[in-house]
Amino acid sequence: MFNSDSRYIKQPIYTATTSDGRQVPAVVLPQPPLQTSVVGFHQRRNGDRLDLLAARYLADATWFWKLLDANNVPTADALTARPLIGIPQGANT
Repeated sequence: MFNSDSRYIKQPIYTATTSDGRQVPAVVLPQPPLQTSVVGFHQRRNGDRLDLLAARYLADATWFWKLLDANNVPTADALTARPLIGIPQGANT
């Protein structure tokens, strides 16, 4: 269901029931690390996409979620109002 390097690969899966009664698989969301070291910042510009920033700084576009964790936000939309995006340790800065 997930790629081997997915943050969800080791998370438990359960069955959820939707409002129309369908049963669908769901995954327990992982808790972000208590503290993620930030080694630098990217000044956000109009048109920046997290997948492209992840590819640039983390060498993998699918690791955009590491940017979310480093900035202590749950969704990509939460970063759109921030002028600076923290870049986590291990980045190609």
